Amino acid sequence: MTRAPEPADPAAAEEPARQRHVCPVWIGYLLLSPLRRLAESPERILAPLVSPGTTVVDLGAAMGYFSLPLARMVGDGGRVVCVDLQEKMLAVLRRRAARRGLAGRIETRLATQEEPGLTDLEGQAALVLAAHVVHEASRPQRFLAACRDALRPGGRLLILEPMGHVSLAEFERTRGLVAATGLVERPAPALRRSHALLAEKVAG
Repeated sequence: MTRAPEPADPAAAEEPARQRHVCPVWIGYLLLSPLRRLAESPERILAPLVSPGTTVVDLGAAMGYFSLPLARMVGDGGRVVCVDLQEKMLAVLRRRAARRGLAGRIETRLATQEEPGLTDLEGQAALVLAAHVVHEASRPQRFLAACRDALRPGGRLLILEPMGHVSLAEFERTRGLVAATGLVERPAPALRRSHALLAEKVAG
């Protein structure tokens, strides 16, 4: 009997690169606005997903809107790997972390639109946060597969995408790509201005 082929990992095939817009650096300052907390409170969204002493990844970290609250949540024994496309964003993040005594829990990394640069974290992350960044990935299948690989068993991927910028149809395509990676969708936090998707890497 001929055995049916295994489903292909979407990252295994060569995915055509697409040109994507990159957020200007000056927008990073706007993203730190205290008013943002009314719609996207880092503590409300992330506290149920983060435990002290764990490794978490903040993709599209910009100037640290989510990164610094994450650093407080993981405590002295944890770390937050902050990834962005722009060194100027990360430089501001590092200064903000230092002023708050959180620099020892923060690691910053430059990424590209094709690769988030997480290969050395395979199987380590308890949480990968991809806030307002998947739509900027030139190869979203490869990007999401890299997120999956960085997760430990039981780890979770949280994707947030801005409703005013990313259509529901585009977000549903992202949902399909996440399912194709083998991650299992879980109930996501309800947000006013962002699409949200939470998925788990099931053990075994």
